[in-house]
Amino acid sequence: VQLQASGGGLVQAGGSLRLSCAASTRIFSIMGWYRQVPGKQRELVASIPPNGRPNYANSVKGRFTISRDNAKSTLYLQMNSLEPEDTAVYYCNVRTPPNTNYWGKGTQVTVSS
Repeated sequence: VQLQASGGGLVQAGGSLRLSCAASTRIFSIMGWYRQVPGKQRELVASIPPNGRPNYANSVKGRFTISRDNAKSTLYLQMNSLEPEDTAVYYCNVRTPPNTNYWGKGTQVTVSS
């Protein structure tokens, strides 16, 4: 599985960005977005099963919305009310049973104050 993320950039605090992640094949498992800042562990932002309820980190609840288009094998992350603390490299992830992870290259999101 190859994943290509796009949509990152520089935005002012309070602004919005939409990330996209295109998969090279149909995905029938959990997809998610993670983020990482230098010196810290990669953390889960949000995940979504093929047909089910999404899961969000507490820090982004109410501001970010994850969605997926299974027919297009594409994952999205709509990020609103961005804060400087959201600055990170965002990675697309696919997790297939029993425990295999696929990662995209990441896209930089920078939020200025």
